[in-house]
Amino acid sequence: MRRQLFVLAALSAAVTLGAATSAAAAGPLWQESGTAYTDSLTGGQGLASRADGSLLHRGLASIPLSLRVKGWNHIGDPDIARGHVFDAYQGADTATSKMFAVTTPDGKRYEYVHPLDAGEKVNNSFAAVSPDAQWLVSGEWGDQNRLQVFPAPLLNPATPPTGGSLPQAPQITLDKPVRDIQGCDFVDDTRLLCASNDGSKALFPEDRPLLQVDLAHKLDGGPVAGHVSSLFALPQRSVCSGTFEAEGVDYDAARGTLRAEVVAPGVCEVTTTVYSYRQR
Repeated sequence: MRRQLFVLAALSAAVTLGAATSAAAAGPLWQESGTAYTDSLTGGQGLASRADGSLLHRGLASIPLSLRVKGWNHIGDPDIARGHVFDAYQGADTATSKMFAVTTPDGKRYEYVHPLDAGEKVNNSFAAVSPDAQWLVSGEWGDQNRLQVFPAPLLNPATPPTGGSLPQAPQITLDKPVRDIQGCDFVDDTRLLCASNDGSKALFPEDRPLLQVDLAHKLDGGPVAGHVSSLFALPQRSVCSGTFEAEGVDYDAARGTLRAEVVAPGVCEVTTTVYSYRQR
């Protein structure tokens, strides 16, 4: 009997140690810390944190008329790097290019147009700038096994200083497919967090998961592998019922705050909920 108890105790200790190791390997956990709201027309597509902690929001009403008349009718989840605002634009389904606009701290805007490569989708869902401000990550709609990488317009010396053509750099190849990524942001040099609007539970067990992509090494202009894991399901809370939509995501590195947007269904879609998280 004593031997059986000893064996059971040893097995219990091993299981506990394994669980702790698994939790450590999974990285930090995120705890919801707050809720805010923004107008969907001006903020329902994405957000980015400024150096002073304030938030920049983007929605369909954020598209300047001068860009809309050029055919850029959709704006994605933005990012801010070194005071420069990066916006991702796309046009009609028949378009043959996508565009990134960079607005400098003094208000000058430069347009960088990327002609679509063979097999590339027209979607331009988000802009995420690497911590060293040299690389821009973006993504397409639907099922994808990659994230796209470009030299960061204006900040990477390989790009034209006042706008122009933007070629694609070697991509991030993912070890498992993702679906309908609406926004990503860097946590550090080798980790991104991405909001997926996938409600099917076919690829991950969560409905509209917040995904983590761990890179084999920091972006350097060459190909890089990315390991995908699902952290948790984004909240779907509203007095309205129907299909929710996950949108932009932002990580404020200076304050350790993660934010993710979810648009409510039905008549409630006029307001976008911004959920805040902190590591625990």
